[in-house]
Amino acid sequence: MMVFDVEHLEQSVTLMRLQGRLDAAAAPGLLARLTGAIAEGKTQFVVDLAEVPFIDSTGLGALVSGLKAARRVEGDLRLAAPGPQVRKLLRLTTLDRVFTILETI
Repeated sequence: MMVFDVEHLEQSVTLMRLQGRLDAAAAPGLLARLTGAIAEGKTQFVVDLAEVPFIDSTGLGALVSGLKAARRVEGDLRLAAPGPQVRKLLRLTTLDRVFTILETI
């Protein structure tokens, strides 16, 4: 089960800490949170993936959709601290060239 912890940082950055597998079961919840925050006027996001051991294609799709939604409102979505499996998948899909990936929050 995916656990979401949302924190609003200074300079209107929204930090989303995820815990658990980002898969077909969890992806809709993540996307709903992202689009909900954008509807509230948030535009800058950091998604902390340090506690996410696994992402599947549906999870990647939710992140890409969130990035597109943020960019539509002149914002951005960055990924922080992806683990080995997540980093490998981002590389395989060349999404490591699409997302800004931060080593730490």
